[in-house]
This record gives sequence, C-alpha cells and structure tokens, in this order.
Amino acid sequence: MAMNQINNTLGSPINSGRTNSSNFTMPIINGRPDFEFAAALKKVSPQAQAKAQSTATDFEAMFLNSMFSQMTSGLKGEGPFGDTAGTGVWRSMLTEQYSKSFAKAGGVGISTEVYRTLIVQQAKRAS
Repeated sequence: MAMNQINNTLGSPINSGRTNSSNFTMPIINGRPDFEFAAALKKVSPQAQAKAQSTATDFEAMFLNSMFSQMTSGLKGEGPFGDTAGTGVWRSMLTEQYSKSFAKAGGVGISTEVYRTLIVQQAKRAS
C-alpha cells in the first residue's frame, strides 16, 4: 500500500471529490473507497478514534519490536550489537526505540488494518 494511502486511512482523508455536508471525505484503502469504514467513522467519537489510532500504532510497535529482537538476537562481534555482558539490555532498548520510530513513521501497514478493525467494531457496538 502506498504511504499516502496509509496516511489517508489513518486520519488524513484524501480529497476524493465526494463530500457530504460535514466535509467528510471517503477513506481509501488499497485504491478503493471503503464505505463500511466511512460509516463507522461517523458513529465513533473523535476521542475514541484517537485512542484507537494510538492503540493500533502501539500494537504495530510491539510487533516490530518482537521482529527486530529476533533479527538482532543472533548477531555476534563487537560494537552495539556485539556479544558482551552489557549489550543485551542496551540492544533491547535500542530495538524498542527503533520499533516505536518505525511504527510512528508509517510502519509496515499493520496499524492501518488494526485501526480500521477497531473503528468498525466500536461502531457495531454503538449501533
């Protein structure tokens, strides 16, 4: 998915030319309008949307942290990823910060789908 589509789905809707009286634009996922998501966004409060966005980003950061930890666990040698007594703790903190930064910058797209799912579920509960 293109980065602009991820950003558009996560709260910065694109200008599709189709707006209603509240200037709401249709969210686009994979190049197509997502009518279910658009209807769900109208039913969920902005505070709940912000919380869902934060939760989705945190979830992706946790996933990426696990992935980065596995990627760096087998590294040996000298330097920041070496195999000395103090590098284990340092490496875990470094991979945690990498994962948070990566997720905030758009990540790999997991948060987009998690956010959409959370919003749709909350809208169904509100109905």
